[in-house]
Amino acid sequence: MKVQSIYNSRVLKKSLKFASENGALFAATASLAFSTIRPLIILATPKTDKENRQYASTKSIASTLTGYLLMLGASLPIANAVKNIDNNPNKFLKHSTIKHLKAEEKSLKASKKYNFATQLIKLGLGFILAAPKSIITCAIIPPIMDTLFKKNKKAQPTNTNTTFTGKVPNKKLTNTIAHIIDSKFVNNMADKFHNTKFEQHIIYLTDILATATFMHQTSNSKGIAEDRKKALIYNAGISTGLSVAGGYGINKLTEKSTNRFIENFKKANKNSKNLEKYVEGIRVAKPVLILGTIYYIIIPLISTFLSDKFDKNSKNKSDQH
Repeated sequence: MKVQSIYNSRVLKKSLKFASENGALFAATASLAFSTIRPLIILATPKTDKENRQYASTKSIASTLTGYLLMLGASLPIANAVKNIDNNPNKFLKHSTIKHLKAEEKSLKASKKYNFATQLIKLGLGFILAAPKSIITCAIIPPIMDTLFKKNKKAQPTNTNTTFTGKVPNKKLTNTIAHIIDSKFVNNMADKFHNTKFEQHIIYLTDILATATFMHQTSNSKGIAEDRKKALIYNAGISTGLSVAGGYGINKLTEKSTNRFIENFKKANKNSKNLEKYVEGIRVAKPVLILGTIYYIIIPLISTFLSDKFDKNSKNKSDQH
């Protein structure tokens, strides 16, 4: 009974529908939830420099807040526009596109090719915003450090006045997205990759791009203390490297159990009109939750400890020369 209740849980269904309809914001929301733990783990890392821990925890807070606010403002119009197409594909998509993406499925929403095309747009938004997110994150670290840890020196001025607002999508935005789905490029991509774990690949590539941008920005930042940059860069690189490697490994190990869960979920909800949305949500939510668990709970202690050691070794070598 308890197992059955999981498959019929309203909270689970709402979460899966949310993940399906707005994967980028779901990932940002999950990060926001996990972020309450990560800074505390970083600050509790033993045998590491106090200020390195403070910078690493500040980076975690800044990254999460920036990511959530960016996605909240940018993803809602996109998600609502795609929903318009979901509800009335004949109004927005070409007949040839519908026929091609639907293929042998009983409905367009049940088609993996159509799901690929729409998730490519929704999750792709996260990839597009990864670099701006990291640039803003790097810019707001000094003022957050100054606020949280009451540093005596004044924080360098940063441009943090960017405002992001989400508006209900108009017909023009919906038509623009429909035009992208109609394109030969997206249809060819759907043909090639609809049976792959593309959700996982996009989410992890987004994290890699965000980290690479952050490392570059940190290196060139005038607001972050020069003697703390390397530790912060090492921490970001180690965290993402271990998280992505661990994420792919755990995803592979849990593949069979996930498929069993999906099959049982389908049986328990076979009459639900949102069944395909729920299943799509499972495929989006799984890599997000795996990456979140690794990145925010398991990795911080390791990455903070190792980055501190690498930083000290680097300083010792510089002192010897």
